[in-house]
Amino acid sequence: MTAPTTADLLALDRAAQDLLFRAARTANTFTDKPVTDAQVAAIHDLIRYGPTAYNGQPLRVLLLRSAAARARLLPYVSSSNRAKTASAPLTAILAADVDFHERLPELYPHRPQARDWLSDRPSRVEQARFSATLQIGYLLVGVRAAGLAAGPMAGFDAAGVTREFFPDGRHEALLLLNLGHPGRDAWERRLPRLSTEEVVWTL
Repeated sequence: MTAPTTADLLALDRAAQDLLFRAARTANTFTDKPVTDAQVAAIHDLIRYGPTAYNGQPLRVLLLRSAAARARLLPYVSSSNRAKTASAPLTAILAADVDFHERLPELYPHRPQARDWLSDRPSRVEQARFSATLQIGYLLVGVRAAGLAAGPMAGFDAAGVTREFFPDGRHEALLLLNLGHPGRDAWERRLPRLSTEEVVWTL
């Protein structure tokens, strides 16, 4: 009897595994085929079930569709990321709502005191960034589940983007995300991944 492979031990079929992880890559070019609001809604409807601390769900997504909005962003993007951001069919600013605790009476109703636990702004901002970053991971997988390619970018002036697009002081930009259908020469060479033995150990 042949021993099962790692792929055989997962509940997802192999095609879904490849779509979400093995065959998925960070895209650097895109076609001009648009990403619709309906697709974005479908992605969010899937990934919103991922866990966050206190069920706070602090991730906020600002979609830049218009040329004017994209022009406001480009001065804050690193030179290596500027051309692909200008040409992508859709760019999103992924931000943390640092006042997410205001929704906790609704989102975490079995602990009415949770909002007060996060009254200290520095600790609340840290929690918002942490949980929003978790949600960004879910979002990247959700984009792939929709048959789209994601191009996440940390190469930008986060403080400048925050000032430009979130002057209310409530949101902090964490990551930029280009998304769409992969274009010509979209992929760079796959870089090495650590093995299970290098990452996981047991006590």
